[in-house]
Amino acid sequence: PARSTRRTWGCEGMRKGVLLLSGGFDSPGAGALMARQGFDLVAAHFSLEPITDDASSVKSRKLVEILGFPTLYVVRVGEAFAEVAHACNRRFYFVLTKRLMVRLGDAIADREGAEVLVTGENLGQVSSQTLANLKAIDAAARRPVLRPLIGLDKQEIVDRAKGLGTYEVSKGPEICDLLGPPKPATQARLEQILAEETKLDIAALVARCLEGARPEKFKDHRAPDAEASPQAVP
Repeated sequence: PARSTRRTWGCEGMRKGVLLLSGGFDSPGAGALMARQGFDLVAAHFSLEPITDDASSVKSRKLVEILGFPTLYVVRVGEAFAEVAHACNRRFYFVLTKRLMVRLGDAIADREGAEVLVTGENLGQVSSQTLANLKAIDAAARRPVLRPLIGLDKQEIVDRAKGLGTYEVSKGPEICDLLGPPKPATQARLEQILAEETKLDIAALVARCLEGARPEKFKDHRAPDAEASPQAVP
């Protein structure tokens, strides 16, 4: 499991964050790193149900068990994401849906008393992760968004997944781009994104997504005062 220590950053006690958890390699590794830095993490997974089946939700539960995080929210966003795809310029789909996920993460953080959001984004790895797009995404957040993997390459992230024991769960196909465009925008400007969001009722989308989101509790296997294994987190 991901291990945390309270002897970091000069902190007394634990800080709390919400990890935006996909089924891939990146976000579990990001969560493990922040747990090592003394953060108590609640995971939030955004499932494309009912457009897809619950396979990604099942993966997220397995990852939470491996990492030892005590709480998971599964938020069904399929209908909301479809509305974004149909109502807005699809070139901006990934930025718009990431902004929606940030807002949902903030709402869960309000419930949980968390100070930060944590994501597995890596600079330039996919189209939504250019500097311009990350800036537009962050503008929707009410809390700092921490990206501990930002400078790592994909092989480093995969190697970390193997060390953490999450690789076998995460290696299957992901369907996060099911509704995305063939040529997404890579240099979105905030004014463009805000103009697209006028076509949506953002508050209603957030409220609808959160209606069925309840905390699922897992046994917390972490040893808070233990140092991270060098193999698990180099």
